[in-house]
Amino acid sequence: MSTARPDDFFVCDIFDAAPKGDLGSMEHPMFSLSTRPDKTIRHYTRGDTTVTVTPSVRGRATIHDKDILIYCISQLMAALNAGRAIARTLTLTAHDLLMATQRDTGGDSYTRLRDGFERLAGTRITTNIVTGDLETTTGFGLIESWEIVRKSRGGRMVSVRVTLSDWLFRAVQAKSVLTLSRDYFSLRKPLERRIYELARKHCGQQRTWRASVATLHEKAGSDAPLRVFRAALRRMITADGLPDYTMEEEAGDLIRFTRRGMPAEQAGVTLKPQTLDAARALAPGWDVYALESEWRAFWVASGRPALRSADAAYLGWLKGRVAR
Repeated sequence: MSTARPDDFFVCDIFDAAPKGDLGSMEHPMFSLSTRPDKTIRHYTRGDTTVTVTPSVRGRATIHDKDILIYCISQLMAALNAGRAIARTLTLTAHDLLMATQRDTGGDSYTRLRDGFERLAGTRITTNIVTGDLETTTGFGLIESWEIVRKSRGGRMVSVRVTLSDWLFRAVQAKSVLTLSRDYFSLRKPLERRIYELARKHCGQQRTWRASVATLHEKAGSDAPLRVFRAALRRMITADGLPDYTMEEEAGDLIRFTRRGMPAEQAGVTLKPQTLDAARALAPGWDVYALESEWRAFWVASGRPALRSADAAYLGWLKGRVAR
């Protein structure tokens, strides 16, 4: 019998919370893009960061299973921003989760949801990714545990209790998250979802971001041969269905991502990548892309004064913003 107190739980009751994803799993390929059970141990190294993903007998958690984490993070961040207390264990309504992530609410959807919980709990991550201001090498499940609290008479799960990993909960507490388009859930192909994540993480509020096909192949965690992966990207370019961003192939085997609908008056102001690194140091745990967007709006509202150095102007504004 559980001895947890009522305030040890967070009840997911926020309607229409903005979808949010954690920076760690947006940057690194933790989730499977396969539609078949993926039981291969994966090792990734990028710079000083290492990630090892070990699946369970049911296979590695898929990028569609990640919807569960996005829903939990979104609820916690909405509560945090509203000044409410949050907890690592969440009680949620399965129907609300399915609706928020644009899934069918028929009987099969509840079965698939249960399978997703099991893959998330069974997939083990070993990494030294920094969350908050801590860097530790640690192993954990994508979720620590889950349980069905109530079932309907028809056998469908009604209420579910989920305990997030301490690693993921620290990311929420540190606000190491980014807001996603609500249309993210309408992307049905796993690669489309992963490419959108990468564009959101690296392009952010900048007008454009370029990456080589080889870099995208590595960051996406695709098992397809490079030529097959390149062909898939070309189909995505033709379909032009990615939320927030357009894609274009450029010489040198590069893909350019351009943010849709960015006002022309903001397009001419670009920041260097190292400026965003400096911003992360000045505002650890903050969404630097959201801060950049706020600064751009401030600059436009101020009459778009000439900037000797946009990078220096942004960092100067940011110091004052953090101090406030």
